[in-house]
This record gives sequence, structure tokens and C-alpha cells, in this order.
Amino acid sequence: MDSPALRGVERAIAFVAGALKWSLIAATAIMVGCIALQVVMRYVFGRTPSWTEELAVLMFSWSVMGGLAFGVREGFHVRLDALINLAPPGGRAWAERAIDALTAVFGFYLAWSGLRFLDMTGGSVSAAIGYPIEFLHALAPVAGGLIGLFASWRMLAGPPAEPLPEPAP
Repeated sequence: MDSPALRGVERAIAFVAGALKWSLIAATAIMVGCIALQVVMRYVFGRTPSWTEELAVLMFSWSVMGGLAFGVREGFHVRLDALINLAPPGGRAWAERAIDALTAVFGFYLAWSGLRFLDMTGGSVSAAIGYPIEFLHALAPVAGGLIGLFASWRMLAGPPAEPLPEPAP
């Protein structure tokens, strides 16, 4: 990262990742709060508010979709390391970049197909809360765009540094 422009892009991506992280924390807290409220209302008062389940599902959906994008940014997304670990050290860097490229393609495809789905299902509202259903359906293109962005940056910036060998006992 020698040029100021690349450092600026890295800072912008780090800012987006930080905002994503805090949104995931908030979504998880809201989801747990809604579920706890629903349990208390059901077993203590015998009446559950209908909006708690719907809000919990919305927050769960963001936790999963946003968590996928955050996993790509942090490098803990689902992948097979068995073949990478068998590659010689020089080949590992290329394997990492190939995985990041495939992940970016998947992310941008998710964003594209999510936008198409959003266009087809627009105009509906949720049953209990009555929010525009586009909020729920927009999670796929947003997460796909973030996956594509983070994977592309990992591919262009290079793979993570090789871990140092373990010291002999």
C-alpha cells in the first residue's frame, strides 16, 4: 500500500467493515431482545406481540447475510483449506487470490440476482409491522455487494501474509 489513493481506499473499506460489524452487533442484540420479549410475553402473560417474531426474522436475516460479508472481509468465510495447505508456499498466494476472485464473482452475482428479485417482489408490506418488504429483500444485494467489494480488495491487495512456522519444542 504505497500510494495515498490505495491507503484511502483501504481506510474507506475499513470504515465500511467497521460499520458492518456494529450493525451486526446491533441486529443480533435486537434479535435476542425480541425473542426474549416474545418468550416472556408468551409464558408469563399468555399473549405474544406479533411484531417481535417479524423483527427477529429481519434481524436474523441481516445477521446471516451481513455476517457472510464480514467473514469475507476478515478471512473466515467458508472455504476448503485442505488443498491450499497442500500447495507449496509459492502456490498458496495464487490459490488465495483465486479463491478471493471466485468469492468476488459470487458476491457480485448475489448482488445482481438480489436486485432482480427485489424488482420482482416490490410493493409488498410485511404482515405484522407493515414495513416495506423491500427492506428484507434488499439484504441480498447489499450483502452481495459487500462480499464482492471485500473479496475484490483482498484479491487486489494480496493474500494475507504466510504464518510463521511454529518454533520447535
